[in-house]
Amino acid sequence: MSRIGKNPITIPQGVSIEIADNVVKVKGKLGELSQHYSDVSIKIEDGKVIVERPSDSKDHTAKHGLYRSLINNMVNGVSVGFTKELELVGVGYRASNQGQKLELALGFSHGIVFEIASEVKIETVTEKGKNPIVKLASHDRQLLGHVAAKIRSFRKPEPYKGKGIKFVGEQLRRKAGKSA
Repeated sequence: MSRIGKNPITIPQGVSIEIADNVVKVKGKLGELSQHYSDVSIKIEDGKVIVERPSDSKDHTAKHGLYRSLINNMVNGVSVGFTKELELVGVGYRASNQGQKLELALGFSHGIVFEIASEVKIETVTEKGKNPIVKLASHDRQLLGHVAAKIRSFRKPEPYKGKGIKFVGEQLRRKAGKSA
């Protein structure tokens, strides 16, 4: 039984939801998102979205919780939005942005220039004595996670000194170095 799928999704003020031809469209003040679905039925009753499945088969229970979570993320995204912050840990690591181009200096012989999708807003914060921080914000949670993971993949944190790009608040597993 999917416990997540059973919970109804409350529709906040200023968000409209359309369901037609196995596609859910959600519009809000921050943007518009759509999601194709299958094997479940979705209906709107008195300000709540309810996702139901036809049977208790393994495939239907998995999709029941999946589509409920995706629709909930869409509703939260267009009403509130999502943010992620990445921290650059290392001597000489720098980040700057011009519009949607993120320029990173990560200790390689060349700088990395990364073009970011227009749906994701980017901001870089550099304070003296602190690690540079890259702030990402978007109404699309899936796209935001993908962009953040791609930026992190340029220099993953290593386990000995912790140098690299990590999420703010992320706990890294550290290893002991050589002992003489």
